[in-house]
Amino acid sequence: MSSTPTTNTPTPIPAIDPEPSDEPKAGATGVTAVGRQRGPGAILYQIVSQFLLLIWAAMVILPFLWMIMTALKSDMEILTDPFGLPEQLLWENYERAWNTANIGSYFFNTLFVMAMSLTGTLLVSAMAAYVLARFEFRANRPLFLLFSAGLMFPVFLGLVPLYFLMQDLRLLDTLHGLALVYIAYSLPFTIFFMVGFFKTLPGEVAEAAIVDGATHYQTFFQIMLPMAKPGIIAMGIFNFLGQWNQFLLPLVLVSSEDRYVLSQGLNFLAIQQGYNSDYSALFAALVIVMVPTLIVYILFQRRLESGLTAGALKG
Repeated sequence: MSSTPTTNTPTPIPAIDPEPSDEPKAGATGVTAVGRQRGPGAILYQIVSQFLLLIWAAMVILPFLWMIMTALKSDMEILTDPFGLPEQLLWENYERAWNTANIGSYFFNTLFVMAMSLTGTLLVSAMAAYVLARFEFRANRPLFLLFSAGLMFPVFLGLVPLYFLMQDLRLLDTLHGLALVYIAYSLPFTIFFMVGFFKTLPGEVAEAAIVDGATHYQTFFQIMLPMAKPGIIAMGIFNFLGQWNQFLLPLVLVSSEDRYVLSQGLNFLAIQQGYNSDYSALFAALVIVMVPTLIVYILFQRRLESGLTAGALKG
């Protein structure tokens, strides 16, 4: 019995694709190709933007440095060589501005007003914003719109009735009366911002505290207020910068020289020293007024940006 031989044909091995390469193919049109096409334009944009930023920085920094340098000169050097370096650093110009020009008295008046106004603004706005953000009631929306309407009301239109109101309340020409006006002036924007910030906080934490037996006051002061610390710090810095440089309201509401705040005192000093030709003391006073705002902004810049961003994202 014969058997036919069987031939074993080899099974073809499937072709293995090469490993995918991260390098784009010659004809590929992807992000890299688009980036290559926009490369020169992007580089030109960066160069122009950096150049404009350098110009802006020079416009801001150079006058401030010139003011600091001028505050250390004598009056003769200021008049003869205003842009030259001082021959001798006259630190007594600051002492003369602080004591003789009464900048020290105006400085402490401003600190007193700022302490009262910032505390009142942040406390009242935080409580009002918490209620408007967390509790639903019939007057919720009208109250929020009423506070927001204060953002559109120019302060110039209310100066005359505000003057007579403060006079009737016997708060005219007083520092605590000025602080109350600062609080009312700052509430609309602060409440508007804090409502959006409280809405970003988790409501489950407050609900759990209520279930555990905490009152609404305990929930707010012990739980929600610490959680809102970034927003409160941001609004504190924002209101500090605005109220520190406020000039119109003190000019209308405070008339006694011993109760002047820094903005009024600086204006009075500029008029007075213009006749006395004591320009070195005037520049020293300018530095004293500007340094606190710069220090506050430099120290809390990141917290200000993070707080404003958090309130704007989900507000």
